[in-house]
Amino acid sequence: MNGMNGINGMESSWITSAGIDVGTSTTKLIVSRLKLARTSGALSLPRYEIAERELLYASPIYDTPLIGTDEIDAERVWGLLSGELQKSGVAKSDLKSGAVIITGETATKRNASRIVHLLAEQAGDFVVATAGADLEGILAGKGAGADLRSLRTKGAVANIDVGGGTANVAIFRRGKAVATVTYRIGGKLIQLDRQGTLLFISPSIRPWLEANGYALQTGATIPFGRLREISLKLCRAMLEDLTGDGTGEEARLLRLGQPLAASPAIEEWRVSGGVGELMNGKSPETLAETALYQDMGPLLAHSLKACMENYTTIRIALPEETVRATVIGAGMQSTEISGATVFMDAKLLPIRNLPVLKTEIGEALREQPSRLTELLADTMRTGAALYDRESSPPFAIAIDTGRSAPGYAFMQLLAERLHEQYSRYFPHCGVLAVICERDMAQAFGQALQRRCGERTRVLCIDQIRVEHGDYIDLGEPISGMMIPVVVKTLAFDSGKG
Repeated sequence: MNGMNGINGMESSWITSAGIDVGTSTTKLIVSRLKLARTSGALSLPRYEIAERELLYASPIYDTPLIGTDEIDAERVWGLLSGELQKSGVAKSDLKSGAVIITGETATKRNASRIVHLLAEQAGDFVVATAGADLEGILAGKGAGADLRSLRTKGAVANIDVGGGTANVAIFRRGKAVATVTYRIGGKLIQLDRQGTLLFISPSIRPWLEANGYALQTGATIPFGRLREISLKLCRAMLEDLTGDGTGEEARLLRLGQPLAASPAIEEWRVSGGVGELMNGKSPETLAETALYQDMGPLLAHSLKACMENYTTIRIALPEETVRATVIGAGMQSTEISGATVFMDAKLLPIRNLPVLKTEIGEALREQPSRLTELLADTMRTGAALYDRESSPPFAIAIDTGRSAPGYAFMQLLAERLHEQYSRYFPHCGVLAVICERDMAQAFGQALQRRCGERTRVLCIDQIRVEHGDYIDLGEPISGMMIPVVVKTLAFDSGKG
């Protein structure tokens, strides 16, 4: 329950929070001050939300330290970050919340999982995630302000986060992410010196290069015109795939994972990440100007800008953040107590850093139960794409039933359909975790457990409000019938920094 000490009985309080992002190209740290204000009534269980955000310190942006090409240099990473914490004037003991995210191609490094947990242990009680491509795109889109922008415009807003190894795209509508797709496009996939000598060509881009007739070899020299041609062709392939202008064949070898799902037409787009930052500089006209950072980043940035300008019906907007978009604040934590009618096996607890997927099953859906299977299948597909399918549980599914708890008949139908879809997409998981906002956990948990049998154990709690993308900690039971819950929400500062 770290992070809320001294808050009970107070109308508001401040906590200090940090964010750490270890990416393909860069590593950075941000320290923020978050004001938690009570939003519940005096007679209700405490509920706190972030009322204000104040950026205290932003570190310089460092090149991510690596050992060779397949391992993160843990000692150097922590050395950089601990040094920046000292400069910020904030003691580790003062950090009550935060996020450690490993992103881009760095997430595929041999020791990525070990490093992210090491950083969390060293730095505090943080949300911990090795971000998959879809999750990274959503986080970056929120950090860049695309989700909030989509609330103010009628159309869909796409955020294209281009770093050193990947371009992660998230499309938002009405404040929610409706589609994601990732491409093997990044500033460091082709590295060169100021004379045009090729220093490194990422294996991830080689199939596309070879399919398009570009037989590049390290040690060879590439003309400026040839590199610009490659850069423009990469950007055109991505944008045509996003807008549906092409057949998608050009982008097939660039996609990482599934193609873009059906989504509303894009009316506005923005570019974040390191390449987004480089779009603000001068367009390079020579190899020397291109290889400013010994990679193709500046040329890729301006190639993307030129290609986007060809789409006259889509607005180009400036993101709230560029290079710091993925982790621009840190997390807030609020401690709550579950309802007293939970359904649980105490042996499963405690559980830490469990991501949340939320599905809304309101009154209207109860009148059309045939849509229930499709809704739950979509939720499970999202969970399989975002989170580790080998974890047990891989995530907690939060069920919002609207203004009232459902009746007995619909609750049984919901249990049946949820069990079917969870078993389909996560056949080897031994735990199903469910969070209900309404008072229904015991009856619903019993209905689920009857269908799951002995193979899957059910943990069902209620009277907890969470949102899609939150993380939760579930503590050991209190008096054998209530569970302390820490809700950790990644908080993105909408201000400049």
